[in-house]
Amino acid sequence: MNFYAILVAAVANMVVGFMWYNPKTFGNAWMKEASLSEEQIKGTNMFMLFGLSFIFAMMLAMAMHPMTMHQMHLSSLAANQLDSADEAVKLLAQADIDAFAAKYGNEFKTFKHGALHGFLSALFVAFPIIAMNGLYERKTWKYIFIHVGYWVL
Repeated sequence: MNFYAILVAAVANMVVGFMWYNPKTFGNAWMKEASLSEEQIKGTNMFMLFGLSFIFAMMLAMAMHPMTMHQMHLSSLAANQLDSADEAVKLLAQADIDAFAAKYGNEFKTFKHGALHGFLSALFVAFPIIAMNGLYERKTWKYIFIHVGYWVL
């Protein structure tokens, strides 16, 4: 895993959140739909809120990494052979991975492809979770789409 990329993704998650939920963008609409006041928000332990949010952003980035990097699946497919006590089996598995990586190692490593994965993850993972919670909490569709829009972005 590229931990620098994960760190950048987690920081980007936080930066986008600061912009998305800023009162000049969707912050006021979100507070209204969530029935929150500025006093309630100001009374929050911000160090804990942002600290935990960053940890969760790191967890999400770590989960998204193998979903978006198709090449990571090669090691998963050959995990048993790579852990084999038989050195010949290990070498053959590594040779197979190296040959495949030489041919296809840079496929699907574009911003466009990553954005596609991000959009699909937001649509098929974030949207259903946020929508189900919102429906049971009797929140409006506006509230739901404010949150889904953040995850799509």
